Amino acid sequence: MRINVSYIIKILGSILILETIFMLIATGVAFVYGGEDGRPFLISSGIMFGAGVLLFVAGRKANEYHAGRREGMLAVTLTWTILSFFGMTPFYLGGYIDNITDAYLETMSGFTTTGMTVLDDIESLPHGILFWRTLMQWQGGIGMVVFTVALLPMFGGSASQLFDAETTGFSHERFRPRVTQVAKRLSSIYVLLTLLITLFLWIGPMDFYDALSHAMASISTGGHSTRNASIAYWNSPYVDYVIMIGMCLGGMKLPLFFFALKGDFKQFRNDEETRWYLLYILIFIAITAGWLFYNDLETGFHDIENTIRKGAFQVISLTTTTGFTTSEYVRWGEFYRLIAVFLMLVCGCGGSTSGGLKMGRALILTKNMLNEFRKQTHPSAILPVRANGRPISHDVIYRVHIFALVYFLLISFSWLFLLINGLTFDEALATSVSAVSNVGLSLGALADGHLSGISSVSKWYISFIMMVGRLEIFTVLTLLLPGFWRR
Repeated sequence: MRINVSYIIKILGSILILETIFMLIATGVAFVYGGEDGRPFLISSGIMFGAGVLLFVAGRKANEYHAGRREGMLAVTLTWTILSFFGMTPFYLGGYIDNITDAYLETMSGFTTTGMTVLDDIESLPHGILFWRTLMQWQGGIGMVVFTVALLPMFGGSASQLFDAETTGFSHERFRPRVTQVAKRLSSIYVLLTLLITLFLWIGPMDFYDALSHAMASISTGGHSTRNASIAYWNSPYVDYVIMIGMCLGGMKLPLFFFALKGDFKQFRNDEETRWYLLYILIFIAITAGWLFYNDLETGFHDIENTIRKGAFQVISLTTTTGFTTSEYVRWGEFYRLIAVFLMLVCGCGGSTSGGLKMGRALILTKNMLNEFRKQTHPSAILPVRANGRPISHDVIYRVHIFALVYFLLISFSWLFLLINGLTFDEALATSVSAVSNVGLSLGALADGHLSGISSVSKWYISFIMMVGRLEIFTVLTLLLPGFWRR
């Protein structure tokens, strides 16, 4: 069966029309603060809306019942590609980024919630542009496609294929209602969490603009800040703790908050992946704090609370793939550089806004490995892998192993590619892990995620693997196989 091109065109048109609303919000911020970015935003909004209308009209006769997994995968991949193309226009038209390569990377970094940047002086940019950077991350956290699924019926579109392609590994089968209802509920929870974090930050030393921006960047685990020094700018324990809570919530399963709001807290207590996630964070906070205490003369941290807080903040930031910083962690020694790379690999829970391998897959891989050791001495034993007390099927275990294999192969290939293109050994390794896991931080000269000094080829490649990682690898890479395009 041929790919339903009309359906894909209609979906892309719908998404561009809806995205215009978000860009107009940033336009409003630009005019409220009287910045010179209002005009580029207006022009960009017009271009995006016009393109959306043209695509929607071109695909208006699409037969949604002839849309399957191929259409969903292709539509989602093109969504991130095209949104990044149109989303970069305010940066480029306003002259804030003077070339398309950098503007595209900045935008893709936003929509994939990676947090890498080519901008050296954040605070020199107008409010509208800075808000747009954060708003892109906020959308990318929940998934622009999930927002679209919630609103898609008004365009007469089908939602399930998009939702399945964008939320690979999402445990949405527990919700039971229609997929559009699931998307609306997840979006509502996401908005509620954002507003709560905004309120708590606003109570502290931040003004409303900074509070909202950092709340969006925290819950989306994106990491873009309005300040060059990131969270360290405020030098406030209160802000550090609120941001830590926001990042930690962003790394948890969104569906669990849905059940909690209904008064069902058993889901939180009984979810094994969440327990592993929290224990994982606590263990590495202890390791980090111990390392900082042990090297007190080198790190200069003399206060116990300050040391634990600085260590905890960086552990949570790396584990949740947010990328905020309150310290220059690369100065914590070679041992902690290794720890930082490791934290970038596993990351948060499935069904969260974070990237990486995901804690659920790490849980399955670990339990299956331990079972294999047990079978060496008890070869006839039947040892199922269990999660939440239920056995995991062999098919799921097999797919988790394949995902992990492809995940590490992609990182390895990217490491080699970036080495060939001029990055140092540790920069290439950390940047590869960071881009595929959507973390944003790195090592060496790229430690804070600033990529302005690398080659254009590397920037385009990093933009690509950020999208691959955001869409759980298979969604994008499957499109590169000839079999995908055969009838």
